[in-house]
Amino acid sequence: MIDRAAVRNNANYLRNVRPIDPEEIAEYIEEGGAHPAVVRETLREEAFDLRLREREDGAFEPVSEDPVSAPGWAPAAFPEEYSFALEDLLVREFGSNWHRGESGDELREAVRRLKDDYLYGNDVAYDRVAALGYAIYHLPAYYATIGHVLDDLVENGLLDRTIRVLDVGAGVGGPALGLHDYLPDDAVVDYHAVEPSAAADVLDRVLDETGRNFRPTIHPETAEAFLGTDGGSAGGDAGGAAGSDAAGDAAGDADALDAFDLVVFGNVLSELDDPAAVVEAALARLADDGSVVAFAPADRNTAMGLREVERAVATPEAGVSVYAPALRLWPNATPSDGGWSFDVADNLDVPPFQRRLDEAAERGSEDEPGEFVNVDVQFAYAILRPDGKRRVDVRASDGRCARMADSEAHVTDRVNYLVVKLSHDLSDGDNALYLVGDGSQTVDHYLVCTRETVLNDDLRAADYGSVVFVENGLVLWNDDEEAYNVVVDDETVVDLVAP
Repeated sequence: MIDRAAVRNNANYLRNVRPIDPEEIAEYIEEGGAHPAVVRETLREEAFDLRLREREDGAFEPVSEDPVSAPGWAPAAFPEEYSFALEDLLVREFGSNWHRGESGDELREAVRRLKDDYLYGNDVAYDRVAALGYAIYHLPAYYATIGHVLDDLVENGLLDRTIRVLDVGAGVGGPALGLHDYLPDDAVVDYHAVEPSAAADVLDRVLDETGRNFRPTIHPETAEAFLGTDGGSAGGDAGGAAGSDAAGDAAGDADALDAFDLVVFGNVLSELDDPAAVVEAALARLADDGSVVAFAPADRNTAMGLREVERAVATPEAGVSVYAPALRLWPNATPSDGGWSFDVADNLDVPPFQRRLDEAAERGSEDEPGEFVNVDVQFAYAILRPDGKRRVDVRASDGRCARMADSEAHVTDRVNYLVVKLSHDLSDGDNALYLVGDGSQTVDHYLVCTRETVLNDDLRAADYGSVVFVENGLVLWNDDEEAYNVVVDDETVVDLVAP
C-alpha cells in the first residue's frame, strides 16, 4: 500500500515550486519506496481534491482558480472522434454494412419506436439495439444542447474549473461529451453517470474519447436507487461501476457521497415515475453553490413536463430558486400557465451515421427523406440553485408595472409589464409573436408586434431569456388561443433591461 498522505503532502509542497513529477515524489517517499507508476495513479485519484491537472508529459500542475470563461459555444457539427466511436460500436455489433439489410431495418424500427414512445408518453425501454438507434438519432443534438445551457452559468462566473458532476440518466453520452468539449483544457472533472440500461455500454465506449482529466465513473443503477428515493440508502453502487478511470471500491463509494457541483438531467425527466422527488433528492446532494441543470426536447409534452417539475421543486418553502430562464420577477410568485417554452440554436451538419441510416431506408413514392436525420438543436431547460442566485437580479414593482396574474382586469387597456422573453419569433412571417412571462402568469401571454419602430425594436433584438420592459402595451384577450395578446405598436416602447 502506498502512503497516500505522503503523496499528498509532497504534491502540496511542490505545487508552489514546479510541475509535480511522479518520479520525484517516488524518491521522496522513504518507507518502502514507491514505483512512479503507482504514484502517478495515486495523483490521478487525488487530483480533484488537490486541484491538480495531469499534463500531456505526465507531470501535474495546479488548476487555475479562475472560473470557466465563455468558450463561444457554437458547434457546427458533431465531432469526428465521437462519430468514429459510435460507428465503431455499430460495426462491431452488425458489421460494416450495419445500416443496410436486417440490421438497418432493426435500427430504423428502434428509432421509430423511440420517437413514438416520447411523443405519446409511453414507458421507454433500451435494449442494445434501441440504445444504438437512440445514439444515432439523438447523440449530436444532445451534445450541442448542454453547452448552450451552461452559457447561462458561465456568464456569471458560476462554473469552476474543478467540478464534480452527476449526470442522472446519462444515456448514450450526449451531455457528457458536450460538457467535456465545453470546458477548458485545464479543467478537472470528477464525472459520475447514473445509467441502468444498455445505453451504458454506448456511454462507456464514447467516454474513451475524453481527455485524461475527465475522470468518469458509471453507476449502473436507477436514479431512484442512486439518490435513495426508492427507500434504499443513497450513494450509488460505485464498487460495481464501469468506466476506464474508476477508482477502487472504497474511493468510489466516498466520491459518490460527496456533494456535486453540477447535477445534470439531460432528456430524462419524462422517463421518471416521480421526477420532482428525484430532483429534490438531487438538490440535497448538491453543493451550497451548485446547480441542477435540466433540459428536455422542445416538443409540447416533454417541455411542459420539465416546467411542471421546475415549479414543483422551486418553491419559497424549499429555498430553491429558478436561476434561468423562466425567472420569477415578482416576489413569491409561481406561474401556472402551460409553460411550453424552448430555446433554438443553429442546426448541426448531418453526421455520416445519420445520413447512412436514412439513405438506406426503403421508401414509397410519398415518403420524404430525412426521417432518421435529427440535427435540430431545440430544447426546453431549467437551472435551479439552492443559494438564491438568479441569472439577472431584476425585480418588478407595483409602482411601475402590472402583474400578468392581473391581466384580466386590464383587457383593452394600455399597461406596462416587466417580462422575460421565452421564445423566438413564433409567427409565420406576419406580425412577430413572442411568448413572455413574469413569473405570475396563470395563462399564456404573447407580445404581438404589429408595427416595429426604433422605440420597440429591442423586442426583436433581445435573446431568449432576456428581460425587457414593455411600456404602453395594449392588452387583448385571444379567444381562439385562450391567451393574452399584448400588442406592441407605434405607441409602445420596449427597453432591454437585462440581456
